[in-house]
Amino acid sequence: MRRAIAPAIALLAGALGAAAMAQPRAYAPGPQNISLPPDWQQRFIRYTTVDKPDRRIIRNIYINPEAYAALRPGEPIPYGALVIMADQRARLDGAGQPLLDGNGRLIPEPAFIAVAAQQKERGWGEGYGPDLRNGEWEYARFNPASGERIDGPLNACFTCHLQARAQQDFTFTTWDYANRTR
Repeated sequence: MRRAIAPAIALLAGALGAAAMAQPRAYAPGPQNISLPPDWQQRFIRYTTVDKPDRRIIRNIYINPEAYAALRPGEPIPYGALVIMADQRARLDGAGQPLLDGNGRLIPEPAFIAVAAQQKERGWGEGYGPDLRNGEWEYARFNPASGERIDGPLNACFTCHLQARAQQDFTFTTWDYANRTR
């Protein structure tokens, strides 16, 4: 009988351990809350591309398909939204000026040079003062080649998105996209 109890106890302990691991961890402010999905380039929806000729970059903005489907005009961006900004260098001519395609748009070099993310979840943002808090959003930067999170200050993300105001749920292009006729 002891032999039958030992496997049952081991099975129960394993199940309890797995359940404990599945419990959501307590929120603490910071980029560690965001992970870059390995399949984001294939699965996420690129809903806009912004030319930045002054910086000689092309900014591609993606959103996870679940949040994309839940976008509603005049409504806050849905919880679970993961917005990814992936920058590419603009192709330059011999004089260092950006080359344009037939539509007058910057021509991108093939590789991403910077990847950053903005994610919204319930309760996120607590712990930031009014000079940084962006509702329930967090930010992170990633190595474009490996997808690994890059440590470093993110104050520029917070202060820039404060310009978007709470009325736009601290987003720029995502809010604009959700509120235009599609």
